[in-house]
Amino acid sequence: MARNPYQADGAPEAPSVRAGRFTVSATLVSVQDQGRARRISLDSPANRNALSAALLEQLTAELIRAGADDQVRVVVLSHTGSAFCSGADLKEQLEARTDTGSSPGAGSLVPVLRLLSQLPQPVIAEVRGAVRGGGMGLVAQSDIVLATREATFAFSEVKVGVAPAVIAVPVLAKMPRGLALELFLTGRTFGADEAMRGGLVTMVVDSEGAFAKTSEVVAELAQGAPAAQREIRRLVWDVPRLEEESAYQQMVALSQRLFSSPEGAEGMAAFKERRPPGWAG
Repeated sequence: MARNPYQADGAPEAPSVRAGRFTVSATLVSVQDQGRARRISLDSPANRNALSAALLEQLTAELIRAGADDQVRVVVLSHTGSAFCSGADLKEQLEARTDTGSSPGAGSLVPVLRLLSQLPQPVIAEVRGAVRGGGMGLVAQSDIVLATREATFAFSEVKVGVAPAVIAVPVLAKMPRGLALELFLTGRTFGADEAMRGGLVTMVVDSEGAFAKTSEVVAELAQGAPAAQREIRRLVWDVPRLEEESAYQQMVALSQRLFSSPEGAEGMAAFKERRPPGWAG
């Protein structure tokens, strides 16, 4: 079996101890295993799940844990309270500026965004409230985004004198440039339907059915081949950046590798024998 890269030496310690595979709450991030899905929730409602250094550290640790767990097929990024994420912790930024003369950079968000893109599992973002600033990066970096009709979104950085710089990397990979310019420049608030038309949201659901819809999508994802899903996540981000001929060459090689892999053999045998493949369930 190939070594899981998320079991690398020196991975950060998680902020709490998990007994078996049961629900455990850290200070700012709560974790719950639901079948083959791991729900990782921003759990700092007192400051609307602002991206403080402590929350980002704990979120990083939990994403690493999830990536290293072969029993986890899907990661669900969710939240407690009325806000999914209010963006940077401005109080922390101001205090740091007072103490050191400069505010801490947004670089601490980069490891989280990279982890979300590099996890072996598909990532669902479940948005049932407000998303602002850096939280928009978490949404944009997720594979499937379910938003309730009450959810609201804004690139609010311009209202406090800064730019949505770091989060522009995943956002501009999904959102049309013209729409991004208008939303970045105005910082206006927009709803879930507009976010879906702009490519940030996959489905808009009623609040009463949000958890059920998430479970339904998790079940659908669990029918897919894990190794194939890892490659699909990678190619969707990589192919648009490649020159056409290089893209075709790399995708032919990938297709040949997957068709000749044990997972490919199992999938084709299951199709021929009209049975579920070994990874499903």
